[in-house]
Amino acid sequence: MTLLVDTSAFFALLDMDDHRHDQAARAFAGLQVAGESLVSHEYVVVETIALVQRRLGMDAVRRFVDDLLPLVEIEWVDPALHASAREAMLAGRQRGISLVDWTSFLVMRRRGIGRAFAFDDDFAAQGFTVLPG
Repeated sequence: MTLLVDTSAFFALLDMDDHRHDQAARAFAGLQVAGESLVSHEYVVVETIALVQRRLGMDAVRRFVDDLLPLVEIEWVDPALHASAREAMLAGRQRGISLVDWTSFLVMRRRGIGRAFAFDDDFAAQGFTVLPG
């Protein structure tokens, strides 16, 4: 099966001091053993790099790029997907849900992905199953 990987999961994997790091590492190892297909999109990649660079430094960015990204299929955001996510964000009128999250929700719905590897309650609120849960 396939699941979408969110920035929150990538960050927890990379930050050894994050209180969710061990939980994320166990979940990620389990997904790898189970042969799960991992998908994300370019907005998550950009958001993760910016967050990791600012909070953890360039060595952590390198680990993200070299060690984690090759394990994940990255979907590119075309103009139509961007416009749909922007419209969903504006229609949703929820300050706490970012354009990146709306893009994730749309990617998941378009691809029939029902699960997210995330530490973001917004995925569950949108009807998706969240791992590690």
